[in-house]
Amino acid sequence: MIEFPKDFLWGAATSAYQVEGENSNSDWWEWEKRGRGKEPSGQACRHYELYKEDFDLAKSLNHNTHRLSVEWSRIEPQEGVFSDKELAHYQQVLTALRERNLKPLVTLHHFTNPVWFSRIGGWENKRSIDYFLRYTKRVVEALGNQVEYWMTINEPLVYAYHAYILGVWPPEKKSVFAARRVSRNLARSHIASYRLIHRFYKDKGYPAPKVSIAKNMQAFVACQDTLRNRLAVGLRDRGFNFDFLNCLARNRSLDYIGVNYYSRNLVEALNWGVRSLCVDTCQKNHRPLKKNSLGWDIYPEGLYQLLVKLKRYNLPIIVSENGICTEDDELRWEYISSHLLAIHRAMQEGSQVKGYLYWSLLDNYEWDKGFTPRFGLVEVDYNSFTRRTRESARKFAQVCKSARLDNGIH
Repeated sequence: MIEFPKDFLWGAATSAYQVEGENSNSDWWEWEKRGRGKEPSGQACRHYELYKEDFDLAKSLNHNTHRLSVEWSRIEPQEGVFSDKELAHYQQVLTALRERNLKPLVTLHHFTNPVWFSRIGGWENKRSIDYFLRYTKRVVEALGNQVEYWMTINEPLVYAYHAYILGVWPPEKKSVFAARRVSRNLARSHIASYRLIHRFYKDKGYPAPKVSIAKNMQAFVACQDTLRNRLAVGLRDRGFNFDFLNCLARNRSLDYIGVNYYSRNLVEALNWGVRSLCVDTCQKNHRPLKKNSLGWDIYPEGLYQLLVKLKRYNLPIIVSENGICTEDDELRWEYISSHLLAIHRAMQEGSQVKGYLYWSLLDNYEWDKGFTPRFGLVEVDYNSFTRRTRESARKFAQVCKSARLDNGIH
């Protein structure tokens, strides 16, 4: 039996666009209307209307924390025009969380943008920092008295990679140079927002906030132990996992580190070219592992290794996303329990992990993959929008309640 601290943050995460439904002023909505992606998001989970019911479920599962995002395209549907109605809605959402003793962790940007913003160049526009800062200011003014934990931007490099290198998300560009501009502007936007949030709280006399990003991290593992593969692993680990964090740390703009972790990347560089060193993966199923329904390897050892590496920053860590899409609920519990064991092991070695948030509370709209991947602790029937709690959620609820896990459970 292993034990976690009594003040550990336990819960799950959602993002507005993936669960709310009818986010019609978003660039993703416009993109879907053009027939892009697997299927339109439509009503999603109708969480915009059913949030109290969903938070009742989270409370019944012994969660004490919930990560959510606010939707920029609702709050600022036209450039410089802010919706008091939508800000009031998110105030009510936060009140509902607090009434259930669920600590809100609020994300300002989770992949989606207002249509007006995307039409003037989105994150490539050098003024994107000013636009994001203006939005941040309005949100913090409206919600700041209810929020201790903020995340400015979710997975900035995942966004840049999918939207500007792979070109599978809007605006469907394929340009390394554009991706670099976007990444740089996202970093600058975070730094500016970090300072704005802290200044606002200080001026109001509120307790100091805790501000970070959600950084997706992968375990890069060499398929075979060759010099080329070791070089490729080092380049990817630094470039994807740590360079962005290093920039924010240099600018003293992290109060903690949010880690999103799902899987490993099995590296097999086929030649010495830059693309091969940075992108190629094993195609021959060497070192096979169990996988989720999207084919991602299940590799809790990678989370342990990354959490130990993160000790270099001497900052608290929250695992802000970790989860599995699968139709096999026993595998879901195996995934959760094995990753919790990896977290505990890292904590025993000095990693300052303060919380674990499963992705996701609900089955939801998984971007270009549509509704097929099932990540939820709670199953959603997309015809009736009824919710059904999975057995894995009940097992996790026992851990949340007791802060203990039988290390023989898999």
